[in-house]
Amino acid sequence: MSEVENHPKIQKIKIIKNYQIKENYFKIILSNSYLAKNSQPGQFLNIKIDEDIFLRRPFSIHRVRANNLEILYEVVGKGTEILSQKKKGEYLDVIGPLGKGFNYSILNTQYSIPILVAGGIGVAPLTFLAQKLKEIPNSKSQIPIVLIGARNKNKILCAEEFKRLGFELKIATDDGSIGFKGNVSDLLKHLLNTSYSLLTTIIYACGPYPMLKEIAKIAKDYKIQAEVSLERHFACGIGICLGCVIETKQGQKRVCKDGPVFKTEEIIW
Repeated sequence: MSEVENHPKIQKIKIIKNYQIKENYFKIILSNSYLAKNSQPGQFLNIKIDEDIFLRRPFSIHRVRANNLEILYEVVGKGTEILSQKKKGEYLDVIGPLGKGFNYSILNTQYSIPILVAGGIGVAPLTFLAQKLKEIPNSKSQIPIVLIGARNKNKILCAEEFKRLGFELKIATDDGSIGFKGNVSDLLKHLLNTSYSLLTTIIYACGPYPMLKEIAKIAKDYKIQAEVSLERHFACGIGICLGCVIETKQGQKRVCKDGPVFKTEEIIW
């Protein structure tokens, strides 16, 4: 474990911009050179949103640009509603970077074709991962692919961002309003059956638990390595309160500290 993971910083961080991108979805841009330099895809920030809200809220790191970090979030309750009203120039109390991220360095060795699978707001950490994947020389010989799933076309997020990064994009919607009709795990199976060499494929995924559970089954059936970022409610975010424990083949593990990224084969689903 790195020194950064052992000693996450608590800092007051300035808001550069906070804006709505569609419906209940927002992006907030924070300026901090330490976090920009030391954060890895799959890690998160634990943010104290307001003095009246006791528990911090965890947010995946969505993108890093120079000394700025982006957080993509959905307004789903009081905390995120207050966050959406924060203004440029205000400060947030932030702990981070926290957790264990995706292991993308293995793409230099036995794997060459990453498939990123996102369900809903699960696109948030995968955009940062896509940034890093484009920096790996060996991965540029293959066009990586991203699958995005949502209930309908209005819920699809970050499609243009992945295209700008050079990813092949495929979309699944439950109602068939755009792309493949069905869920994104069905689209993944279709892709594996028709297009990809399984020997050189690795899956990275983030989204709702049922989706990740299905991806774990697909990875096992097709004998593919897969890593998933689990979504949980974190109280402390640093592994002390044990409020986010899951069962694994190695015993109980804390999602906030030992994860949130795990190999699917580790988890007892």
